[in-house]
Amino acid sequence: MSRMTTTSLTVNGKRQTVTALPDTPLLWVLREDLKLTGTKFGCGVGQCGACMVHVDGKSVFSCLLPVSQMNGRSITTIEGLSPDSTHKLQKAWIAEQVPQCGYCQSGQIMRAADLLKTNAHPTRDQIVEHMSTNICRCGTYARIVRAVERAAKEQV
Repeated sequence: MSRMTTTSLTVNGKRQTVTALPDTPLLWVLREDLKLTGTKFGCGVGQCGACMVHVDGKSVFSCLLPVSQMNGRSITTIEGLSPDSTHKLQKAWIAEQVPQCGYCQSGQIMRAADLLKTNAHPTRDQIVEHMSTNICRCGTYARIVRAVERAAKEQV
């Protein structure tokens, strides 16, 4: 029988303490305990990217990370990317009309933000390669690439 554990982490700049089973995926703690529902459940096995968040500044599949490994870590969700949705990627997503159903978009944007943080001016091939971890069932890949390219042209 598993015992509940308490984990302290920083989510979107705010210190949080959560109590959960040690193997509870970070995704469920974010959605159920902290009510940050922008991060989506897609496949549960780290193959679709709908659950993408940043942990200590790097994009990760939150469905694969046990909350017990998050003690002292810093997590950023789509809600923390920009408090008023004015991040250059969010604006580019709208300008390029990327979403259809929109389900994968928070994960797509978080993955793209990771790319632009490490490579401010990626080539088209670098964008495609970096974004290959995320699936869009609606097939808006060309729009996603254009949005990342647009955001890369924007000044911070």
